[in-house]
Amino acid sequence: MMRALKEDELFPSTPGKFKIERAHQIHRQYQRCFASSTTIFLWAIFLIALTASFLSFQPFLSSSSRLSSSHSWGGLQWERQVRVSASPRRPSGFTVLVTGAAGFIGSHCSLALRKRGDGIVGLDNFNTYYDPSLKKARRSHLSSHSIFIVDGDINDARLLSKLFDIVPFSHVLHLAAQAGVRYAIENPSSYIHSNIAGLVTLLEAVKSADPQPAFIWASSSSVYGLNDIVPFSESHRTDRPASLYAATKKAGEEITHTYNHIHGLSITGLRFFTVYGPWGRPDMAYFFFTKAILAGKPITIYRGHDGLNLARDFTYIDDIVRGCLASLDTAGKSTGSGGKKRGPAPYRIFNLGNTSPVNVPTLVSILERHLKLKAKKHVIEMPSNGDVPFTHANITLAMAELGYKPTTNLDAGLKKFVKWYISYYGHAARGIFKTNL
Repeated sequence: MMRALKEDELFPSTPGKFKIERAHQIHRQYQRCFASSTTIFLWAIFLIALTASFLSFQPFLSSSSRLSSSHSWGGLQWERQVRVSASPRRPSGFTVLVTGAAGFIGSHCSLALRKRGDGIVGLDNFNTYYDPSLKKARRSHLSSHSIFIVDGDINDARLLSKLFDIVPFSHVLHLAAQAGVRYAIENPSSYIHSNIAGLVTLLEAVKSADPQPAFIWASSSSVYGLNDIVPFSESHRTDRPASLYAATKKAGEEITHTYNHIHGLSITGLRFFTVYGPWGRPDMAYFFFTKAILAGKPITIYRGHDGLNLARDFTYIDDIVRGCLASLDTAGKSTGSGGKKRGPAPYRIFNLGNTSPVNVPTLVSILERHLKLKAKKHVIEMPSNGDVPFTHANITLAMAELGYKPTTNLDAGLKKFVKWYISYYGHAARGIFKTNL
């Protein structure tokens, strides 16, 4: 900076003042240099902090970009497929966005909606929580009934915005989620990503839609957590979750209530109780037990800490589908338009169960009878992994408001499951899955 100064500033025209003025001038230059150095230092700190922030958020940015790059969507042909699939086949038919459409419950609900003449667009990210080939087989089955499933993620706001631009959905049936109680111990972030962040991203798209669709979504019986009052009723406390999965579902109930209150979304939450049946999830106990028994491998049966057998309110898939469709049929309209609430909208929560709990040894006995094989049983005490000892649904409210009435007991339901399993896999199934009751 000293070199940059002009010569007449360093050497004044009055020689007698040179020493004093030069000393003052040099002092001022040092002050400027010091001030500049301080400024440079502060800018350096700022740049370092900015770089650190960028690097810390890089995984999220990369994840976000992967959502757009890993799934192909868009273009005239794609838009045509979406519109055709969304078109109802009956007068006054619904137009429904089904998330998790290649999943167990989502595929069954999509098919039931199509069979009665509703328009459906499916959305699924085909993740690898369990073998994606089963999800792709479900997609092929739905495709044969002219149901188009978009390969995409509910966290992809651009994709959701595009879908709502193309189709004026009357309803959203949100069944996409990270499922499973025990997997949360291994991969907790996946539950936050899907069950909370994904839910909020979807609700933002629904809130901004014009018209706003009614929103029906899958909560879980897991929200009852450590509640020991049976049967579980919607009025019971749900503030003591026993697992991270349960906590994310409970958070979902609070989040959807907020969107109902602020934005006028019509919300229906469905607390499913241990759903089973054909095309089910391979991580569920009845599925895993069937696989192991056919393969001649031992099965692990958990027993409660008090020595009592675990019990679940097993609910057959067809009963759950009827409950889901009844929820769509009875859902009131959302009252917002472009995110602006114009009046109160319905907020409902229902238990969907079979209201007949069955213990696990009985489940195994039924499977043995239908498979005509004996299981090699290994009984141990239930580990502390988020499971609860029993579930039991009170379905009085769903019966009154939805006309819900389960008709399939566990024996009849498992008979249908075994028939499907042998038809789909044959007897040569191999491999071991972690179980979730």
